[in-house]
Amino acid sequence: MLEDTLLNYLLLYGVLELFEVQWQKAQTLLGVLARMYEQYKKSAFVFLLLHPTLYFAIMFVLMSDYNGYAIALLSLKSLDIVTKMLLLKKVFIERSLSQELQLSLLQPLPSYMLYVGLFVYLPLIYMVFSSGM
Repeated sequence: MLEDTLLNYLLLYGVLELFEVQWQKAQTLLGVLARMYEQYKKSAFVFLLLHPTLYFAIMFVLMSDYNGYAIALLSLKSLDIVTKMLLLKKVFIERSLSQELQLSLLQPLPSYMLYVGLFVYLPLIYMVFSSGM
């Protein structure tokens, strides 16, 4: 029973993470940020709704009675979203970038870069379950 539940959660989280990757996908980090800013300028609420794995991580923290791995998952996911929002503010609202940041935003992204979340978050979900959820 636990194995079925774990597999279902892993599959659901993987699908949701792939959804996030698909709507953000671009050739450069600036392109990724531009796609995010399209949603952010509609509303910050819409932007946050397009990150369903954040709510999934909150659910894991509550379901696991504040398991350390679940808190790590939520912390990493929250840090990821906050970093994106700060970059959006810096690039599109304040328009104050250092030369180094400008150059890094224009570099092509390796194809695997947007999928790193799958390799970080899915093992954390497995550890939440294996540590006695």
